[in-house]
Amino acid sequence: MSRRGLTLVVAGFLTLALGGAGALMPVPYVALSPGPTENTLGTVKGKPVITISGHQTYPTSGKLSLVTVAYQGGPTAHLDLLTALRGWVDPSVAVVPEETIFPKTVTVKEVEEQNTQEMTGSQQDATAAALNQLKIPIDTLVVVASTQKNRPADGKLRPGDQITEVDGAAIRNVDDVAAGVRKHKPGEQVEFTVVRDGKPVTVDVGTVEANGASIVGMIMGTRFKFPFNVNVNVGDVGGPSAGLMFSLGIYDKLTPGELTGGRSIAGTGTITADGKVGPIGGIQQKMIGARDAGATVFLTPGDNCGDALQSVPEGLRLVRVTTMREAVQAIDALRTGSGNVPACEAR
Repeated sequence: MSRRGLTLVVAGFLTLALGGAGALMPVPYVALSPGPTENTLGTVKGKPVITISGHQTYPTSGKLSLVTVAYQGGPTAHLDLLTALRGWVDPSVAVVPEETIFPKTVTVKEVEEQNTQEMTGSQQDATAAALNQLKIPIDTLVVVASTQKNRPADGKLRPGDQITEVDGAAIRNVDDVAAGVRKHKPGEQVEFTVVRDGKPVTVDVGTVEANGASIVGMIMGTRFKFPFNVNVNVGDVGGPSAGLMFSLGIYDKLTPGELTGGRSIAGTGTITADGKVGPIGGIQQKMIGARDAGATVFLTPGDNCGDALQSVPEGLRLVRVTTMREAVQAIDALRTGSGNVPACEAR
């Protein structure tokens, strides 16, 4: 072989080697793809997704499916360039900067813990939304979510403490607690009565000034006390975006008749205790997952309708919802063939 030929062969091998190495180089992106769907009226690993005890339940049919997004990549398992390039040309995959999912200010473990907490909170809110829709009374409890470091409450009040009284006065909501603290001048003590580990405890906490008012340095949250047990089992799914579908599944099990009429309905959206539906991320991947799972109707948060219309899969009907009440009414209209079914519309 001539020197020229040998040079070309060596150059070719080097190009292939460098190209192969480059394709495997990690890049700071995450690939989002359609994840599994779970029927809230069905089972996961042999266990019902929704179990209700202490109240009459009714048979259900069809599907009310939550949808998820799977991701590939991240700080502990970087995406390689070749996989990223494949994702960029695949319409079912979204390739986004790593920081979108994993901000540099938090660890992967913290992100996972937050997703778990959001899922737990979403199940509580979904149960409250369903029971409020049915006008079943529930009690709202005020709890300590966290305390601020180096503030008076730090080390005295604990996350999970249920606040029942401030200075001997019973409280009904977060505003009552804040008002009780603000009655004091900075430096004065506030007497809190809390339920901790099932027992009432009295705790005196000092106050400091912030923005012209007295504070103790805690963040409060709410927890609900339901008149019967509602348990949700979804395995490893995290985040708050399944709230709407949980609430509809609970509602269907607690009401006579079959809400879906046998239809396969999927959807997404956060939910508040008073039934407001909020937007979510990954709408494109969630719609594809829903259609692949056989859904023909997709309940879409109103604020997501614009993005959803740009990539709705063929054969999937988008139904616009902003509250749980609207979702129930829309499904009723689909089942009966009468009434209004609000659609996502281009603006």
